[in-house]
Amino acid sequence: MGCASCATSKNGQPKGCKNNGTCGTDSCNKLTVFDWLSNMSLPNGAQPFNWIEVRFKNGRKQYYKNTEKLTLSIGDVVATEAESGHDVGMVTLTGELVKVQMKRKKIPETAEKILKIFRKATQRDIDTWIQCRDKEEAMQVKARQFAIDLRLDMKISDIEFQGDGSKATFYYTADARVDFRELIKVYAREFRIRIEMRQVGLRQEAARLGGIGSCGRELCCSTWLTDFRSVSTSAARYQQLSLNPLKLAGQCGKLKCCLNYELDAYLDALQSFPKTTVKLKTEKGTAVCQKTDIFKGIMWYAYEEEWMNWFTLTTEQANAIIDSNKSGQKVSSLEEYALDLSATTDTKVDFENVVGQDSLTRFDRPKGNPNNRKRKRSNKRKPRNERAQKNNSTKSKKNAN
Repeated sequence: MGCASCATSKNGQPKGCKNNGTCGTDSCNKLTVFDWLSNMSLPNGAQPFNWIEVRFKNGRKQYYKNTEKLTLSIGDVVATEAESGHDVGMVTLTGELVKVQMKRKKIPETAEKILKIFRKATQRDIDTWIQCRDKEEAMQVKARQFAIDLRLDMKISDIEFQGDGSKATFYYTADARVDFRELIKVYAREFRIRIEMRQVGLRQEAARLGGIGSCGRELCCSTWLTDFRSVSTSAARYQQLSLNPLKLAGQCGKLKCCLNYELDAYLDALQSFPKTTVKLKTEKGTAVCQKTDIFKGIMWYAYEEEWMNWFTLTTEQANAIIDSNKSGQKVSSLEEYALDLSATTDTKVDFENVVGQDSLTRFDRPKGNPNNRKRKRSNKRKPRNERAQKNNSTKSKKNAN
């Protein structure tokens, strides 16, 4: 999920884009934030904000206070305070934007327990951190097998080591409550490490693991989306999407978060539309709504006896007919409204050859007879032979003189 050449060297610096720990294409780090205040200087007498945003494995972020007043920049590997020991992470944001992020996430600056940054990570810290990260994949395979042997209805989705290697957090998903007391005993006996079990939802699991969506881009939850709002099937109905669970579900198995992106625009456009269940009463018969075009403001109606003949009406015309029906009046027919609309909307488009190219089939002409080619070549050679004969005759005359 990033540059093809990206990899972390022993000193914590990337091997790919060499951009001081961050990706030049903004795709290696999850939930990255662009520091648009980095080139602006603080007013005179103002002190820089002494809180730092640090990212750990995948998209987990925490905020630490820079009590030692270290000179830190985005991409630096730091050793931070943990419940026991220390953790190792990467600085993702510094300065005034950290205050904005903390305010948005409702993290108080004067909390009872404030986590601190100890120091910049040394080579020894980075080596221990890399060794622990290399163990996670093999440990995850064993952890899943132990859960299957104990017949627990749960899935170990990810394992995250603490920077000093003293603790491992097991992230799992489960549909119901799971009694994993026996499982923790097995993990502690097998891995010889402190274990912490943390349950996450299906959306959080997809955000941690990442992937490619049906749109061809990386998952929104693993790149920039942080708040997971509830998504219902009514969002698909308002947007006139087919209620196919295979198309509406994302990588997590839930409804796609992107169904809410354009929902407000559709709801605003639908305010001027009458209900599709309301029938139009005319002297010719009763008409039923068959189809709507939300952004063009067009509706198609058909008589109950003539389902194949559709008549196009605007929302204003449909509302006018409904208002007249409520007052007890019937319009003559829908043809009057449909003819007026077709006269204004039907336009002919003439396509022109603006590129200036010839026919695309100009190279598909059949080849001629090879005998004709030989004749053309012989005809071209005749004048040359005649010239040669004239030259020879002139030379002979000169020699005779």
